[in-house]
Amino acid sequence: MGIHSITVTVNGAKERLDVPSNMTLLQMLRDKLGLTGTKNGCSAGECGACTVLVDGEPVNSCLMLAVEADGRQVTTVEGLAHDGQLSALQEAIIEHNAVQCGFCTPGMLISAHALLERAPRPTEQQIREALVGNLCRCTGYLRIIEAVQTAAKKGGA
Repeated sequence: MGIHSITVTVNGAKERLDVPSNMTLLQMLRDKLGLTGTKNGCSAGECGACTVLVDGEPVNSCLMLAVEADGRQVTTVEGLAHDGQLSALQEAIIEHNAVQCGFCTPGMLISAHALLERAPRPTEQQIREALVGNLCRCTGYLRIIEAVQTAAKKGGA
């Protein structure tokens, strides 16, 4: 197993890291950068808890190797807030009580954010489709969908 030097921009900050060949992007974010908002739910790409944006597209970070992120832009849930201010989407999640245990919330936020970036006024069907890869075992999806709709009305992600 080799070690690779990579440069990746995470939440707007350029990072230079040495990573093993077999390290996932999820492990790199949590273990090397201390960004623990991204969760490890299944390690198999089934639950969506580890969803991050890579060059603006949602990716299951448990399935992507850290070396594949070399030269790319990664956004985690920590990158959604700006200057200590929550995004409209984060505020809407709180407003609608769209969390229970909160484990799925980071992945849901990232997937919904990506949707709102490409479709600022999504239909309920588009929201459902965007969240299909994110499993919630506690609250169901109604409040989450309502929160995304509210965020869209307030101006998006």
